[in-house]
Amino acid sequence: MRNKVQLIGNVGQEPEIKNLEKGKKVANFTIATHEVYYRENGDKVEQTEWHKVTAWGKTAEIVEKFVTKGKEIAIEGKLTHRSYDDKDGNKRYVTEIVANELLLIGAK
Repeated sequence: MRNKVQLIGNVGQEPEIKNLEKGKKVANFTIATHEVYYRENGDKVEQTEWHKVTAWGKTAEIVEKFVTKGKEIAIEGKLTHRSYDDKDGNKRYVTEIVANELLLIGAK
C-alpha cells in the first residue's frame, strides 16, 4: 500500500511562502473540504474539514503564482505527522499533507 492523499477543496487563507537557502521555496496553506449527507431520520448534516498543506520546490512556485484564498484546487500528496516543542516547551503534534501535485479547478 502507498501513502497517497487526494483532496478537492477551497483554500482557506492566502498561502504563506518562504524562500529557503539556495532559492528553494516552501508554501504552507489550508484547504477546506465540505460534505453533506442525510441521517436515517432525514436530518441534513453539513461537515467541513480543514487540512494543512505544505508544498515544496516547483509545486510551491505554482502555489505562489496562482493559488489565492477561496480558490478551488485539487491536490495529491502524502499524509505526514510531525511534532515540535512550542515556545512554552509544550509538545505539539501536526498532521499535514505534503502536496506533490496541484490542479487549479476553480473559476479564473
